[in-house]
Amino acid sequence: MHQIGKKEFIAALGKGLILTIFGLLVILSSLWVCLALWIQQPMGWLATRILMGIWIVFALSILGIYITQHLFSRRIDLLIYLIAFAGVLVWYFSIPALQNRDWNPEVARILSYERSGDVVTLHNIRNFDWKADGSYVEHWETRQLDLNKISGVNIITSYWMGPQIAHTLVSFDFTDQAPLTFSIEIRKEKNESFSAIGGFFRQFELSLVAADEKDIVYTRSNVRKEQVYLFPIKMNNTQAKALFNEYLKTVDELQQQPRWYNTLTSNCTTLVFDMVQAINPNELPKDYRLIVSGYLPNYLYDLNVLSHQYSVPEWYHMAYINERAAEYEKFKYKTSTHFSEVIRQGLPQPNP
Repeated sequence: MHQIGKKEFIAALGKGLILTIFGLLVILSSLWVCLALWIQQPMGWLATRILMGIWIVFALSILGIYITQHLFSRRIDLLIYLIAFAGVLVWYFSIPALQNRDWNPEVARILSYERSGDVVTLHNIRNFDWKADGSYVEHWETRQLDLNKISGVNIITSYWMGPQIAHTLVSFDFTDQAPLTFSIEIRKEKNESFSAIGGFFRQFELSLVAADEKDIVYTRSNVRKEQVYLFPIKMNNTQAKALFNEYLKTVDELQQQPRWYNTLTSNCTTLVFDMVQAINPNELPKDYRLIVSGYLPNYLYDLNVLSHQYSVPEWYHMAYINERAAEYEKFKYKTSTHFSEVIRQGLPQPNP
């Protein structure tokens, strides 16, 4: 029986490992290419699917040639695939985010503002009148806000697909008017719905919505029946003003250049983290709970942003607003002030 030497064994093992790595590279990158084509449909429904089929045949041929070294060497085979994949990347990363699509009315307008010192006049604040069936009456308004009158900051988490994933909103309390809530969202076109996969592949532009709580919180707790929690966090006025100014900075950036929403890297939670990180660059550790956003309140608790006078389970119990929001439906006069008051009943207000 032929005895294989140590060097031959190592060489064969290395060759097999390289073949496996290349095979995985081709398979995974081809999966990415097909998903990008499927989401973007650059040539229309039929032609794009034909193009996907051509890519699959091309990738399988590349693998076959690489394994058998038929026609030409592995080095040339690898080079051909990398050039083709690089061409796809050039196409994909050149897709521009736009402002002039046929937008869903909920995100049709872009925030703008003027300021004089700490007094900010914010335009295109959404304050829709939502109905139980999900329909609404459009209403956009302008508010003048004195940042010195910010009296509190709240993190709102809305759970819509299990305990791991939540949409994150930030609401600012004021001493002289109703709270104002900011939400990083996808900018949907008409007849378009959210897709987590599409969010990875430049399907949606990014939108910053400023809204009344009776609009943006009510529609989640009372209309969509999501599980909504409101956590008052410890933040002094200087920090709160700095955070508000970070939102205004985002307003400026989106007016100058539209951006893509990304399910993983540019979403409602990671962008809030980036804003807070800009205020306290040395205080916030990276954490998996910024991606698994349903556990964000636990992360805030560990940072001592939520008072340790209460345990995490106690916080979740107090912060759950759905039962209180349901009571709001019985009110004769349904106003912004009444809604914001009722969802805060029983919640401790933290000292800065």
